[in-house]
Amino acid sequence: MTAAVAERSEHYAVVERAEPRKPRRNEPCRSELRLGEVLSAMSFALDITEGQPCGHSARSCLIAMHIAEKLHLPAAERSALFYAVLLKDAGCSSNAAKMAYLFGADDRKIKHDLKSINWSKAIEGFRFMRQNVSPESSRLERFLKMAAMLLHGPGGAKKLVLTRCERGAEIADELGFPAATAQAIRDLDEHFDGQGQPRGLRGEEISLAGRIAGLAQTFEVFYSKLGLTTALEMTLARSGSWFDPQLVCVLHRLATEEEFRSELARRDADVAVAAYEPHEVPRFADDGLLDRVAEAFAHVVDAKSPWTFKHSRGVADLAVGMGRAVGFGADRLRRLRRTALLHDVGKLGVSNLVLDKPGKLTVEEYTAVKKHPDFSERILLRVPAFADMAEIAGAHHERLDGQGYYRGICSDTLPLEARILMVADVFEALTAARPYRAGMPPEKVLEFLERDAGASVCPTSLNLLKRHLSRKDFTSRVEHQLEALDLLAQDLAAPVCLAC
Repeated sequence: MTAAVAERSEHYAVVERAEPRKPRRNEPCRSELRLGEVLSAMSFALDITEGQPCGHSARSCLIAMHIAEKLHLPAAERSALFYAVLLKDAGCSSNAAKMAYLFGADDRKIKHDLKSINWSKAIEGFRFMRQNVSPESSRLERFLKMAAMLLHGPGGAKKLVLTRCERGAEIADELGFPAATAQAIRDLDEHFDGQGQPRGLRGEEISLAGRIAGLAQTFEVFYSKLGLTTALEMTLARSGSWFDPQLVCVLHRLATEEEFRSELARRDADVAVAAYEPHEVPRFADDGLLDRVAEAFAHVVDAKSPWTFKHSRGVADLAVGMGRAVGFGADRLRRLRRTALLHDVGKLGVSNLVLDKPGKLTVEEYTAVKKHPDFSERILLRVPAFADMAEIAGAHHERLDGQGYYRGICSDTLPLEARILMVADVFEALTAARPYRAGMPPEKVLEFLERDAGASVCPTSLNLLKRHLSRKDFTSRVEHQLEALDLLAQDLAAPVCLAC
């Protein structure tokens, strides 16, 4: 990866540190944490994997909710729409590896730029491929890649979109949302004229929530990139083709209102949109639901690369086992598990060109990788229920000798949970395969860690790992990785999906 690509990586993975939450409009007095507050903050993780500016999903939701209010939709329909837009990109991380491989480019840049072209028009799709396929390769290599992509029919693309939409809908189901939320996610890339994907639905065959979400998403992309006037012009140009003309009219009326325009311009989109969570259909984030949110986002992270498939779950299992070995109570174990599940959420901001590279990383690439614990910490700081986990998650690559990253501090100054997470992460990663090496046997990994105990590795945490492994058999996730690689190979037989 060249310095130019490294610079783009920096641009597409910026997460501002959270500021104290401001009072929200019409907010009732309550002590419970609303689920919308959690998901609006966590949606920043989905934004960085899509290469969008942080706040894209939250701002898209804000737009959608304004449209829903103008339509006087019932509370249940507004609730389903609210969560659908916040989770609209939950299934997209599974496309990252394929995008990077097919285009030979940063998957996040490809995804970012695709959202601002009319990919349903063949000429625009071809022009985009010509400009973006293997930008740093020879002309012959670029031609061969383009030819391979164009030789396939549209069936593979539709299958890929269907897989992505279904995965997003499954996550909505896992979190207990109504069927209407999952359906809106399935319908996100359908077009009013029937030329969308994956099922080619037309007009009112597309759910109303899906039509609103599709319009809000695309309008937000153009608004953030090119401004309000261009975004409105785009919706007129695509009215009747991509978008429901009646919804376009509603959006244009909204654009004349000062409140709508001022809320679009807010930097804290996640705070702004949380006020629009329908209070008539309250959803509070209790411990069980927060556990499911952590599990869901761990799946999103691990789906980004076949090489990291199920990594977060494996680290969580090890960390909890180590916590039990030292005698942690139930509440402390629960926090440790959530932290382990979410420790790599910042890795969504790293290009798959780097994550899946079969050789040694360049200095620029390694610099990009070293940013991911910082991104994890920044994202978790935005979530009130996860803020106390943020520092621990951000420290999972620190070392006793201060030679770790991203802060480079001596990890003996950190809580035991941070040192447990570091050892669990290293052990799990080394027993799994990587593009450049096979997985190591557990006993060899323990020998490796033992050599560094007291120098870079916390000896207390290493002993806890040994105690846990003595009580429970450990199986590496190599077989799961091979399954994920096989699925990727099958997907690579299909053309690129310009809807993703």
